[in-house]
Amino acid sequence: MNAEATVRVSERAAVHSALGDVARLRIVDILSVGDAAPSELAELLGMPSNLLAHHLRVLEGVGLIARSRSEGDRRRSYLRLVPGALDALNTGGVRVARRVVFVCTANSARSQLAAALWRRASAVPATSAGTHPARRIDAGAVAAARRHALPLRVLRPRALADLVADDDFVITVCDNAHEELDRLRGLHWSVPDPVRVGTDAAFDAAFDELARRVSDLAPRLSATS
Repeated sequence: MNAEATVRVSERAAVHSALGDVARLRIVDILSVGDAAPSELAELLGMPSNLLAHHLRVLEGVGLIARSRSEGDRRRSYLRLVPGALDALNTGGVRVARRVVFVCTANSARSQLAAALWRRASAVPATSAGTHPARRIDAGAVAAARRHALPLRVLRPRALADLVADDDFVITVCDNAHEELDRLRGLHWSVPDPVRVGTDAAFDAAFDELARRVSDLAPRLSATS
């Protein structure tokens, strides 16, 4: 076995070792479908912060998870599973939902694109809303959908309070909305706001991130009977 192959095997062994703990497997299962702040993980797991910090260091050390700073409360960070880190493993379970509701602050870009991507990937109904809806969909989002040949319903942004139901599966795609709602029901995807930057590259990056997230979750979510 050559040196490069030995390194690859050692890296794989380190990942398997890191996952050989029930608590760390639970963390990976949670992060396999959405992002979470350390405090949210601690609440979900009922785990002391010092013990959680130990498990997070182990997972970060083998390249399974990464952190990003919140665009809302800059003192806050979100943990996410590194894309492709678990391609060879089957993580997470199958969930059921009546409808998926994607939420961002203005309902003018990320949530609209996410709902359109979801409708293309899944039979589970989807819609979008905002905590503080804008007057119209951002032109950058419309242009991004057109560049990627994604059918986008150019609907007036709507308020979350006007349409959300108790049995909806809510996915926040905006740090500000997630922190404002302060809810653990559903999932959070920490996707940078392309409207702040305003470039085609920013909208394309958000589109690609949302498309990857939708592709990961859609096979794990089925419609309620």
